[in-house]
Amino acid sequence: MFDSVSMNALSSALDGLALRQRTIAQNIANVNTPNYHARTVSFEQALAQSVEAGSGAAIATTGVSDAPTRQDGNNVSLDNETLNNIETVLRYQFATRAVNLDFDLTRSAMRTS
Repeated sequence: MFDSVSMNALSSALDGLALRQRTIAQNIANVNTPNYHARTVSFEQALAQSVEAGSGAAIATTGVSDAPTRQDGNNVSLDNETLNNIETVLRYQFATRAVNLDFDLTRSAMRTS
């Protein structure tokens, strides 16, 4: 029941989104650090492939942004990081609601059996 493709996918998504939130926070903390290159997190493509394959389990990967750098060698854009954070928070909230709904349905089914 809790080892279904959808629950595995939701768990993987939550893990990836949490890593993305931490990475965004790290990028923002280093917005004025010379030669710092923003980090990125990707997992959506791997997650889609995993769901298609019937597993739902995927691991997020981190990389370095290839965005252009400023004169100090830093390439963190506070505007982009802020927008990415808002999107990530909304996706995280959506995923947690989906997990909660699944638990609520299971709890309800157990009460009526």
